[in-house]
Amino acid sequence: MDRNIMCPRSLRYLLAVAEYHSFTRAAEALYVSQPTLSQQIKQLEESLDVQLLDRSGRSVSLTDAGEVYLGYARRALGELDAGKRAIHELQDLSRGSLRLGMTPITDYLAAPLIDNFNTRYPGITVSTLEMPQDDIETGVAEDNIDIGIAFTNILSNEARSYGIEMQLLFIEPLNVAVGKAHHYAGQDTPLSEHAFEQEPLVLLNSDFALRRHIDLYCLEHDITPHIAIETNSLSTIIEVLRLGRLATILPNTIACQQHEIHPVMLIPALPHHTITLICRKDAYKSPASMAFKDLAAEWGVDGCHDTPVKRTGPCPMSEVCTPNDHG
Repeated sequence: MDRNIMCPRSLRYLLAVAEYHSFTRAAEALYVSQPTLSQQIKQLEESLDVQLLDRSGRSVSLTDAGEVYLGYARRALGELDAGKRAIHELQDLSRGSLRLGMTPITDYLAAPLIDNFNTRYPGITVSTLEMPQDDIETGVAEDNIDIGIAFTNILSNEARSYGIEMQLLFIEPLNVAVGKAHHYAGQDTPLSEHAFEQEPLVLLNSDFALRRHIDLYCLEHDITPHIAIETNSLSTIIEVLRLGRLATILPNTIACQQHEIHPVMLIPALPHHTITLICRKDAYKSPASMAFKDLAAEWGVDGCHDTPVKRTGPCPMSEVCTPNDHG
């Protein structure tokens, strides 16, 4: 054992002797034997290579070095006690931090979950980072984020090699979405793949999982989409839709929630997609991370998870906004 490492116990013994000016009374107050206390103090002095106590008089007193050292010892013990309290606070979730990585799509879909978590654990600081799917996987693997909220149930080979685990949150339908001034707004009949191919679109760029999902659908159905605008911002897409000329593809929950945005069914239908939590399988998980995962598990199976995004009115496509569709 390194003799230069200070033991909190020896510091407490020193404080007790300084308070009682007696090894005997200090030992009684600490419920230890006097030889044990004396030995600990002696080892502390040897480790510092200085005499801390003057034992020559009728009572024990601090030397000049002891007076100086005692102030540091008190502060050190105060910090150790504060650290112990902080650990307890982390365990009971009265304090802590949580780093979440999300795509622009999952940012919208998981907002009620994050709000619910903050309501339940207001002492935990939640930091959210918006990034493409691949960056979320990398961030989790490199411990730059605690949990990723991903718009897919398929991990890259690299992510799998890092031992990343997934937890299903919910299943989300996808549909064409248009603004209220668009000529397809309010249409009850599904849009054919041929008609969809003719529509100018505003889409997320290919860095994002939703776009790759759309591209795969188009490839499987031999569709060449008319992409007018690409962006990395969901807010930009929504604002462009409100202008009325372009269409896009969005999770149905987002289309239902946004004012003046209307979902339109597409035939053949776009496959439903999963929203998942991802984290490293064998890495340390903080109490805040575990609490978030537990709450997400409750939220994901609790009757359409209290609706992922609160809607301001009835969805114009209630047949695709039912709890069963969200899984």
